[in-house]
Amino acid sequence: MATFFIPSARSTPVPATNNNITLAVLAGGRARRMEGEDKGLVTVAGKPMISHVLDRFAPDAAQTLIIANRNQQAYAELGHPVFGDELEGFQGPMAGMRTALRHCDSPYLLVLPCDVPMLPGDLLHKMLDQLQREDAQIAVACDDEREHSVILLMRSDLGPSIDEFLANGDRKILLWYNQKRLTKVTFSGQAEAFANINTAEQRDELEQRLLANKDL
Repeated sequence: MATFFIPSARSTPVPATNNNITLAVLAGGRARRMEGEDKGLVTVAGKPMISHVLDRFAPDAAQTLIIANRNQQAYAELGHPVFGDELEGFQGPMAGMRTALRHCDSPYLLVLPCDVPMLPGDLLHKMLDQLQREDAQIAVACDDEREHSVILLMRSDLGPSIDEFLANGDRKILLWYNQKRLTKVTFSGQAEAFANINTAEQRDELEQRLLANKDL
């Protein structure tokens, strides 16, 4: 049986230090719109797409995990532990979150997809601040246009809840969110920062943005 980290009493905020955050980057999907190409390893602006995410957020984490179901050796060469979903059949982001929580040794887990190379630099700290202020269990990122349900910060004691949810045959992440204390963190005027890559055309567009912006 998996052992999950149980944070201290929910009413006591945990400081935003590196020791309290585990980063999990999800790279386990099938990428049907990329003709099955492993999106995390697609080169964008001179390096694998996942490296853009790792470079921006791994320095703020005590522990960084890559959740990948293919090409695990290639991902391991990026210098972080790699774990595949224990549930077979590419069962979606909740299966990846479940795997990450089983290897999480900190009070909070930051979950990011591998295909969002331009996320706001203050994403983690803004989400942690709002999660603690509102005594929430999960913080989900939003821009002015939409909610990004797989860009989230969660308490790491939610592992058993995900196990139960998946064991009941459910897979819809929004349904699980509705059962929890959820807060939505809005990044106004930053919709472009949440652009993800699903097609070769989108890859080319984002590559030009990354190359044109020296701060990214």
